[in-house]
Amino acid sequence: MQGWGQHTRAVAALRASWDALPSGQPVRLAKRTSNLFRPRARAAGAGLDVSGLDGVIAIDPVGHTADVQGMCTYERLVDETLAHGLMPTVVPQLRTITLGGAVTGLGIESTSLRLGLPHEAVLEMDVLTGSGDLVMATPDNEHAELFAAFPNSYGSLGYAVRLRISLQPAPRQVRLRHVRFAGAADAAKAVAEIADAGRWDGTTVDAVDGTAFSPDEVYLTLAQFVDTALPTSDYAGQDVYYRSIRARQEDVLTVHDYLWRWDTDWFWCSGAFGAQHPVVRRVWPRRWRRSDVYHRLVSLDSVVGVSRVLDRIKHVPGRERVIQDIEVPLERLDDFLAWFDREIGMRPVWLCPLRTTRAWPTYPLTPGEVYVNVGFWGTVVVPEGTEPGTVNRRIEAEVHRLGGHKSLYSEAFYDRATFDRLYGTAGLDRVREQYDPQSRLTTLHDKAVRNS
Repeated sequence: MQGWGQHTRAVAALRASWDALPSGQPVRLAKRTSNLFRPRARAAGAGLDVSGLDGVIAIDPVGHTADVQGMCTYERLVDETLAHGLMPTVVPQLRTITLGGAVTGLGIESTSLRLGLPHEAVLEMDVLTGSGDLVMATPDNEHAELFAAFPNSYGSLGYAVRLRISLQPAPRQVRLRHVRFAGAADAAKAVAEIADAGRWDGTTVDAVDGTAFSPDEVYLTLAQFVDTALPTSDYAGQDVYYRSIRARQEDVLTVHDYLWRWDTDWFWCSGAFGAQHPVVRRVWPRRWRRSDVYHRLVSLDSVVGVSRVLDRIKHVPGRERVIQDIEVPLERLDDFLAWFDREIGMRPVWLCPLRTTRAWPTYPLTPGEVYVNVGFWGTVVVPEGTEPGTVNRRIEAEVHRLGGHKSLYSEAFYDRATFDRLYGTAGLDRVREQYDPQSRLTTLHDKAVRNS
């Protein structure tokens, strides 16, 4: 636990690093790690010192709130809150996602159908704006417009230094039911029933996500939070979580292991590094079975080029990276997956239903309407000479046609007019004029599309 005194000193260091920046120099964070999947131009000069802003300041176990620094990872936040029998309302899948990053970049997880997105648990936040001011924004104070525009702004409005968030009681264990459906349409009907009743087949559903292995093999994993002391499975060892979905109808995990069930193997992506092979898994250290390690391996390969050499040996004409999370209305899920299977052909894909509680202008989903996040991460083979981004542009167009949206943590290829319309940049620019009059922060379009 950091404590308020340590937080005050960390904020002072942050302000000092701001004051040391040359006048007019673009502002960025001095951080080495990221969960983004889009290329970024290398920034010149020093960045803001956020090294002391990576912890939990205080937890109120009675009021079920926590004051948390913006660079605190969910791994650290969960460890602190579970010690008090509490946990965040929504815990994104990967351990090293930060609270500030999830709020400004729209995290999601299996409690999102019931509790919304991470930013909807925020009660107040201290934001370092582009003008260098530190302001406290709440839903109803003089900075309410900044508070509303902050989700999905990706640092274009400033950086969250402290956030006060609501917590929920943490169960001891999580009981899982992996229910198979014949297709996406049947799974969508079940999601609609769960959204309305909070139950399925007579049992409470506290969290739900899904895995689509093929068009006719779609599973919903229904989680019930319980305080039992049953034997539990361990998917940080030899067993692989996503494989258990097909093999077991029921399962039990500790709440800690449930929250990080996807991180150990980066969903299913660890297979690309051989980490799911039984022999390799035995010698792959347990502490290295985690998403940030695989992320570093991907970054290393982009420099060393092992995958490019293997593609040449296999005579692969070309590849395009397709790493995206999109949201479509629940009733269009079957349409999207049918198109995706026909045109793209990546499987498995992750499904996560969600529902927001209010309108958020930079990611305008209809409050109360059920959407489904579809996540797909990998590469597809393309003909030699294919224009970069061709496959991703087709996905963007289809998502737009179906009334959906795309998260911006990865590459985006929208033309400027479409981007401005989808992400409410007119309102965003109005807020920027107030809080960043000298335009020292990079705009959302420049960050997400131009990768600057």
